[in-house]
Amino acid sequence: MLTVIGEALVDVLSGGISAPRTFVGGSPLNVAVGLAKLGHPVTFIGRWGDDEFGAKILHALESNNVRHICGPDDHPTSTARGILDPVGAASYTFDVHWDLPELPAGTPALADAQLVHTGSLATLVEPGAGKVLRLIEAARPHATITYDPNIRPSLITDHGQAVANVERFVALADVVRASDSDLEWLYPHRSVEETAAAWLASGPAMIVATYGSAGPWGLVEAGTASAKAPVVDVADTVGAGDSFISAMISALEVRGLLGSARREALHQLDTATLTEVLDYAARAAAITVSRPGANPPTRNEIH
Repeated sequence: MLTVIGEALVDVLSGGISAPRTFVGGSPLNVAVGLAKLGHPVTFIGRWGDDEFGAKILHALESNNVRHICGPDDHPTSTARGILDPVGAASYTFDVHWDLPELPAGTPALADAQLVHTGSLATLVEPGAGKVLRLIEAARPHATITYDPNIRPSLITDHGQAVANVERFVALADVVRASDSDLEWLYPHRSVEETAAAWLASGPAMIVATYGSAGPWGLVEAGTASAKAPVVDVADTVGAGDSFISAMISALEVRGLLGSARREALHQLDTATLTEVLDYAARAAAITVSRPGANPPTRNEIH
């Protein structure tokens, strides 16, 4: 069982002269859907409102065979209103409420999980972020932890606190993915490579930086590797990083590298295998950017 914890929201995207379009999103929800479309049993732990947008989120989860706990509450569903630039990249303004009920330690989606993924607003926005941290701490003894900070600067008022929060999650994680822009925002005075090395030294087995069309780069204890991003016609870049993470997790799962019992094997990952994982994930992300919204591929679509 794979479990994803984090926010669900609705993207309202505008660009050019066409009417705004709505897409179910939120980085963690996108990762959960991506894993399900790749054939993995997955549970999503998140919240949404009892409203029209919340109904869209529930439909997206159920139609993609993603199990879910928590769910509707009395607050409005979170939204991200994005403006697409000419190359399909979006800049967002957010209306977010993020919290979770206290979940019992024996909740099956957590106690039985082979992997727990989290990231983005869920790890930075209170009151939910502290609860997510405790859930990750409880899951780490039996599960692989994956993390994507997915920084949204417009929601962050204290840079130093954000860095401290990110570093707490990095230290608990086995695999971390971050975009080059995330890393440059977090640590403007050092290189991506320096940050990756510092993060690896704090505990994870793998640090991956994604550079959009320039492709991903990764660091493990055995060394570094990179992969090319396939050339595609870009519809927009929404959800590309989330599809990348889903495919990266899937590639690790099919190699038998998930679960705490495989933590040492993950630390011993060689650079040839890292290259294969990065290449597979890059191909998944390329499919996503070729179509509107966060629409991750199935396993059969990744060639």
